[in-house]
Amino acid sequence: MRKAIQNLVGIITSSARIDKALAEATGFTRSRVQGLIDQGRVDVAGKTATAASMKVAAGTPFRIIVSAAMPAEAAPEDIPLTVAYEDQHLIVIDKPAGMVVHPAVGNVTGTLVNALLHHCRGRLSGINGVARPGIVHRIDKDTSGLLVVAKSDAAHEGLAVQFAAHTVHRRYLAVCAGHPSPAAGTIDARVGRSDHDRKKMTVLPNNSSRGKTAITHYKLIERLDEAALIECRLETGRTHQVRVHFASIGHALLGDPVYGRTPKSLRPLLESLGFARQALHAAELGFVHPKSGETLRFAADLPPDMAELIDQLGRSYR
Repeated sequence: MRKAIQNLVGIITSSARIDKALAEATGFTRSRVQGLIDQGRVDVAGKTATAASMKVAAGTPFRIIVSAAMPAEAAPEDIPLTVAYEDQHLIVIDKPAGMVVHPAVGNVTGTLVNALLHHCRGRLSGINGVARPGIVHRIDKDTSGLLVVAKSDAAHEGLAVQFAAHTVHRRYLAVCAGHPSPAAGTIDARVGRSDHDRKKMTVLPNNSSRGKTAITHYKLIERLDEAALIECRLETGRTHQVRVHFASIGHALLGDPVYGRTPKSLRPLLESLGFARQALHAAELGFVHPKSGETLRFAADLPPDMAELIDQLGRSYR
């Protein structure tokens, strides 16, 4: 088991970049400190640190929230999976809404990784360590749809290069509040950790040194009752990107408990359907096979809950 430290409090001893200063003060590696900053788990002088490159002065107080103890390795679990494609190098999964991708505090079991360790008999890439074997990219717990997992380190490296180069084809379907205008366009807005809530992301000015470039191309597919079915093609893949981008233009995704508020007139419908997640589905995924060089593209049908939501909104459209 990892050592359980809930809060690590101290004083920065040298003026430097925050990742370097905290590594010196805590004994953590700089990469671990950078990861904790990305997760919003580092406070400096009472404010959440938002960039590993920010400068801090000696004598500044800090607090780091470190994950509670959890197993160092995920355990295999016999959980059914919907497999869109599989060979000796990689596997493409159609993930259901509600399934976490990899174990973390509060979700140690029942994750995609637990299921994959059983399905693949442990044959997964080790690049991301024993806690996240094979994981090249993620989709949110309550987002459904396609993601690719690497079985070998070579496949992992080849896929990672494509994700970094933004050459992976990713098409999402979403239901947002209202009707975006224009009906097609691009949202180009940096996404980074919120200053006010470490669990949330937010849009930042494009000249900001914080956050990361995030680009979403969208098109309205169907006008619904006070809502719209839209497709999103992701040029980048930042945490909560589609959800944050559409909330920033006033068209938050229906059902999103973090970034949006469902229009009052539509709440009875969502409640009657029991729809309590962001209406977002990773519908298409395409990439070049890292070993064969073949171009692969996969599609996943809308899950029943989103299909029913769209159907009911369409019926009531005036």
